[in-house]
Amino acid sequence: MTCEALMRLQEGNRRFVASLADTAPAVSQTRRLALAEEQQPFAIVLGCSDSRVPAELVFGQGFGDLFVIRVAGNIVAPSQVGSVEFAATRFGTRLVVVLGHTGCGAITATIEELRQPTLHQSAGLRAIVERIRPAVEPLLATPLREQASTLVAHAVRANIRAAVDHLRHGSAILERLVEHDRLLIVGAEYCLRTGVVDFFDGAP
Repeated sequence: MTCEALMRLQEGNRRFVASLADTAPAVSQTRRLALAEEQQPFAIVLGCSDSRVPAELVFGQGFGDLFVIRVAGNIVAPSQVGSVEFAATRFGTRLVVVLGHTGCGAITATIEELRQPTLHQSAGLRAIVERIRPAVEPLLATPLREQASTLVAHAVRANIRAAVDHLRHGSAILERLVEHDRLLIVGAEYCLRTGVVDFFDGAP
């Protein structure tokens, strides 16, 4: 079931890349009315708020298919954990995808902030930076710090891995579902230029 859900996303992304058009299926009135009564999303996607990465389009899915949580930098804070817990327990969804993307502005902003702290940064922006910092900061102590684009690329993936790890080990509910109910939590990166999603962390 979980592998089928992952394959469904991969196939949807292949359709999206092939046409780079609106590949989501049309929504009939019957379908819309049925979804008004209940939903059964087959995957949960925790993605970035970036306007260029709408999960339903990227994966070629439509109404009622995905339970999407979007936040700048695809960070994992208590509300995001709770949203994943809700969907996994309420709807029985057994696939969670943390979806980051190339050239993430939140990652770039975090790197800039770590290099030259802002004196009067808002509490809201600071909260995002502090969530991303643990994944990015160690990279600044490596030779990558001298290669701006390569640093961002590595930081994006490090942040995705950190978010996946947080979901796997930062919630007793999700840990139990992973261990006993075959919940799969994977990390993926969307390429802004090609449209391709690379499932690189935890995918079977």
